[in-house]
Parts: sequence; structure tokens; C-alpha cells
Amino acid sequence: MALSSTTYRVAFSGNGSTTVFSFPYYFLLDADLVVILRVDSTGVETTKTITTHYTVSGAANPSGGSVTMVTAPAVGETLIVYRDPALTQDLDITANDPLPAENL
Repeated sequence: MALSSTTYRVAFSGNGSTTVFSFPYYFLLDADLVVILRVDSTGVETTKTITTHYTVSGAANPSGGSVTMVTAPAVGETLIVYRDPALTQDLDITANDPLPAENL
């Protein structure tokens, strides 16, 4: 499935109680999402670690999914979630195959 959306980032203001945050864009793997917690007063950003600080659900769902934080972001913090898939090419093109490599 192609990624048809150019929007890939959402931000949420912490309130000290909300732990589940919607990510309404397609992503293929849980590891395709990056989660950052920013302290608004200082601008300090900390990248969080999957399974340690949060979990992800909804991978490969065209409607997106959600990020569930272990600890709710506090008032004065912003949770930033964005899509950053690995840039890999898994297609193996064989020389002299009936499918012309130049066309791809």
C-alpha cells in the first residue's frame, strides 16, 4: 500500500491524565512511528522508546492507529508523534529477466 498522505505528524498537549493518542495516518510497522516528549517551557525534546515508554496499535490499518503512553504527559508537555519509515528497497531485480529493469 502506498503512503498517499503527506501529513505525517501530530502533536498533543499533555494534561496529566490522557495516555492514549490517535495517529490517524497509515503506517506499516509499529517501529515506523517516532514519539517525542517536549517540555514546553525549555523546548527540551526526549525521544521515547517503544515498549519502555509507549506501545503502538493499528499498524497496517489504512485508518491509522494509536500510541498508548505508559505515563501520561503532564501539563506543560507536548507529545509529538510522526511517521518515519525505514527507507529500504526490498525488490531484487534480476538481469536479463523478462521484466525490464529499466522500466522500473
